[in-house]
Amino acid sequence: MSISPGPVNITTLSAGVNYGFRSSFPFVSGATIGFIVLLITIGLGISNLVDQFNVLYEILRYAGAGFIGYTGYKIIISTPEIKSEDTKLPGFYHGFLMQWLNPKAWIACLSGVSAFNLRDSYYMLFIFVGIYFVICYFSLAAWALLGSKVQFFLKVRERIKLFNLSMGGSLIIVALYLLLAEHRSSLLSLSVELIP
Repeated sequence: MSISPGPVNITTLSAGVNYGFRSSFPFVSGATIGFIVLLITIGLGISNLVDQFNVLYEILRYAGAGFIGYTGYKIIISTPEIKSEDTKLPGFYHGFLMQWLNPKAWIACLSGVSAFNLRDSYYMLFIFVGIYFVICYFSLAAWALLGSKVQFFLKVRERIKLFNLSMGGSLIIVALYLLLAEHRSSLLSLSVELIP
């Protein structure tokens, strides 16, 4: 799940294109550590709390969609020059926070903890965390490396602007999907009930 496209990977790819491989590492590190802390927290039992209070899922959905949409917007409006500017480069805290607001990260953590029954064994939880740390770090680094290699093909200003538009637009579409997915499910179930 770490290597599959998602909000964090799209942002990592975009950072690799716009700022290069090395400059993307604070974001990669933040996203990796953010995911690992989320995994440990879920493995130690926060998922029980979330299960008891469904409103937390709703807050996560809206906050996550908002943050992912905002990140998409920032990518769209970023300048199409390939240069490193600390003020626009997504950093460690951005990566860390993005994982905590990323529904894909929550699903991966909840699925992993449940599938391997990690709540019952701290030893197995920490082995799983160690393995996932390596997988997550290399997966995100691969997206940053891919971005830096694509940078060569995007030397033309218009191509970078188009790339940023497509990556940022993709994130905004993901955010809208997250917001509308619940409503779509409700509408589908309602339409099924209305059909005789």
